Parts: sequence; structure tokens; C-alpha cells
Amino acid sequence: MEGAIQCSANFVPLTPIGFLERAAIVYGDEVSMVYGTEKTTWGETHERCIKLASALVQLGISRGDIVAAFAPNVPALYELHFGVPMAGAVISALNTKLDSAMLALLLEQLEAKIIFVYYEFLEVVLGALNILSEREGKPPSLVLIAECDKKSFSIVEATPPGSLDYNDLLAMGQADFEIIRPKNECDPISVNYTSGSTGIPKGAIYSHRAAYLNSIATIFRINVREKLVFLWTVDMFRCNGWCFPWAVAALGGTNICLRSTLTAKLIFDAILVHKVTHLCGAPIILNILAKSLARPLPFKVEIIVAGPLPPPQVVTKVIELGFNVSHGYGMTEALGPAIVTPCTPELQYSSTLDEQAKTKRLEGLHNLIMDGVDVKDPSTMKSIPHDGKTIGEVMFKGNTMMLGYFKKPKVTQEAFRGGWYRTGDLAIRHQDGFIEMKDRAKDMIICGGEIVSSLEVEAMLLSHPKVFEAAVVGTNKPCAFVKLKEGCDNCVPEEIIEFCGERLPKYMVPHSVVFGDLPVNSTGKIQKFVLREKAKTMGM
Repeated sequence: MEGAIQCSANFVPLTPIGFLERAAIVYGDEVSMVYGTEKTTWGETHERCIKLASALVQLGISRGDIVAAFAPNVPALYELHFGVPMAGAVISALNTKLDSAMLALLLEQLEAKIIFVYYEFLEVVLGALNILSEREGKPPSLVLIAECDKKSFSIVEATPPGSLDYNDLLAMGQADFEIIRPKNECDPISVNYTSGSTGIPKGAIYSHRAAYLNSIATIFRINVREKLVFLWTVDMFRCNGWCFPWAVAALGGTNICLRSTLTAKLIFDAILVHKVTHLCGAPIILNILAKSLARPLPFKVEIIVAGPLPPPQVVTKVIELGFNVSHGYGMTEALGPAIVTPCTPELQYSSTLDEQAKTKRLEGLHNLIMDGVDVKDPSTMKSIPHDGKTIGEVMFKGNTMMLGYFKKPKVTQEAFRGGWYRTGDLAIRHQDGFIEMKDRAKDMIICGGEIVSSLEVEAMLLSHPKVFEAAVVGTNKPCAFVKLKEGCDNCVPEEIIEFCGERLPKYMVPHSVVFGDLPVNSTGKIQKFVLREKAKTMGM
């Protein structure tokens, strides 16, 4: 249009690093981080991140280089989420449950220039670097993140020559460093690896634009009624902590980082001491809280979990303890949960919901940032009818999706085929439009012409008082692999089959039951592809 121009006055590439700059101005003297007895303000966090970016550039990091991190939820990892992109580089926070062989494989693929390592994981990283040194190419330089009260000569001595300490690195940086902004808002900001539940993890590339917009979407989803105090119970290496490092900065909230393995006491103590308003993570958190003997909280706390929910009685118990529970559905490719809905007993798949309940349920499907959430016939790409029975594939379209899979162009094209991201998850849609997940496409079982949802059978198995974990696989007959609770060794397969037979249609009842530990990957997800092979070899 005549007279319209795009220039630096009216267009600035979207990037979440701007959230920190604003936080330093608006909330400069307010607490940004609590870690043990240590507290940091937003002004101090901003300065530390600038110095970190400056030091990285001094070490030779340039625009587009990848910087890896192998650390738990400690302040250094939080600062890396800003300092690395401020240096123009790309951060890849890696799962700390990886072994040396898998870590070496990912570092080789990333061609990471530097890896930041928390001292407790030094042995695993050194093993990976040894593997890389035997191959062509240069292993990344190492920066050690050591607690002030844990640092010892033996730890420092174990690091390769030329390694640096995190605090010494910060001391190298200049506080007046001019940060390197993205030339294009679609430039990469991070690479996040999938869980690898079907084999080798894939690296999902996030853009500055997507990270910015998803941080805004997160703010809309988490129901912030007062100043945000966020307890870090979701790993920062999972989808960049669901974009919460950036969202908390945008709100000028307070990050509460824990130094120990999650326990109910640790979580409740942190909530009461710091007046926590929000926490997130895997559904295992609900199990931890439900087993607590703690009294109900004196104030409400929002908790969002993503993944298969535990039995309803567990959710109900957590709600009774004072938590508002929401359930998220998403994946690494969507930067974490893309759909978040209230998780309460009255919000089940019912046709009798009142209008307010229906609205709350549907708000999760159509957040302000994700343009398209649909269930489609994967062959025709037509939306399935809202009849509560027709099964289709869940698909996404929007500005908060990944750019693609790192160094896997063919896999990327297949995932985006038809102009939508194909999740591989199967679902039905109810009359009000609500999406009910049924299964992964590769996990669906066809028995006597009827479709068996392994998720529904697993939910029934988990409701058995003696069952701790369960997974169902099969092609034309469901086969259940079950891990029993401690002290329940007297359980026999017939008892499980009879239990399901009294509560499920005949075609959904497991044909056979195998007891034992279930194979899991580095993120704790059950590896069904391993169980499928096991079932075949057992003639099941």
C-alpha cells in the first residue's frame, strides 16, 4: 500500500531475549532466582547473561554456532537460555539421563563448539568426549558448572586441558557487551531432542519467533492471578522448560530452583516458604503429591502436567490438597504443551457439561497463538465429524511449531506433509469439538474388526490395586506387560485378565499378561517398540 514501509522503527525481529532486557528495567531490584540460600535480582541476572554472551564471543562462538548444556535445573542453565542467544548462538540443553554413547552421538550431530557440564554429570560427559576423540572431528570445549560448596580439586583435575569454570567464564565477560540480535526472527534459537521413544532422538529446531510467541501463549495458559512464583519441577532440557525460562522473565516473576531430587516434602516446603503459584512437569508429580501426608495448602497452586494421567483417585487427591490441576497435550515439535485443559472430575468426556465447563475445556484447544488444532483423515486431509466415534490423526498448524528436524530434511517434509504437522496421535472429536486422545497411530490394535485403544486398556490396568506400571501392545490381540507393586508377587495373569474382562468389552481384554520391569528410555517413557518385538519372539 502506498505510504507503508517496513523499517527498524516499526519492525523488530521477535526474540524472547528482549524479555530479560525489559525485566532488568521494570523489575531490576526484584528477585529473579532463588537457589538454596542464594538470591539474584533481575538486574543481576541481566548483567550475568550479558557477560556470559560476551565471554562466549571471546571464545570464538559466532552467529549460528551450537552451544550444548548438560545440567539440571540450576541457575547457570537458566542463564544459558539467554546468554547463548545473546551471543547469536543456538542452545541445545540435553537430557541429563543420556548415557555417554548417546550423548556422543548427539554432540557429533550438533557439532557443538562448547558444552556446559554440571559437575555431577562430568563422568558421563568425559565418556562421551573420549568416544568423540576416537572419531574424526574436534570434541567441544568443556565449561564446568560447580557448586561453590561442592567444588573440589578432584573435580577440576578430571576436566580436560583448556576447560573453564563457569564463574571464571563470567568474569571474562564485559558488562557493556552489545548483544547480537537475530537478523531474522525465524533464525534458530535452540535445538531440542525428542524422547527417542521409537529409537534415535530427533532434534527439533526452534526459532526466536516461535519461542517468543509460545512464551506469550504460556502466559495466557497458566492463569496468572498475582505475581508469578515458579517452582522448577519441569526439566529445562524438556522443550526449553516449556518456554518458562523466557515466560517468567516476561512477567518479572521469581524462579525457585531446587537442589535435590523431587520429593513431596521438598515441593510442599518450597511452596509454603516461597509462596509458589505455579509448577509443571510429568504426571509422576501427581503421584508424588498424592502420597504425601501433608495438610491441604492454605492457598491455591496451579499445576500443569503433560503425559498419560494417573488414575482419577490420584488427581482427586491432589486437588483436595489445594492444587488446581490442568492437563497438557503436546510434544517437542510444538515447543511443549499446545493444548492445556482443566483436569477435574466434572470435566470428563460428558455431554452434560454446563456452558462454563465447555468453554474452559475448549479454551485449551484454541489458544491465542496456535492457529490450527484439528483431527483429520490423514489420507484425505478432511476434518473428521464431531460424532465421538470417528478416529483421525491430530494435526497442528501455527507459529509456535518447530522449524524442522536438525539435519533431517526428508523427515521434516514428511512431518509437514499437507501443510500441517502430523502428530501421529489418533483421536476422536465430541459434539462440542473437544478432542479425546485414543492412541498413537503405531500403537493402535485391530481386534476382530474393532479398534482397541492401548491407552484405554492401560488406564484400566493401572486402576488394578496391584499394578504399578502397564503397557499394551499387539497387532490383532492386545498383550499386556505389567509391573506389579511391591509386595504383590502373588498376583497371577488370570487375575488381571478377569479384572479387565469385568470392565472392558471382550475385544479390549488382554489376551495375555507378562509380569516384569518395563523398558524405558532416558526420559522414562516406556519403549513399546521393544515390547512389540518381545511379544513377537514370545509368539504372542
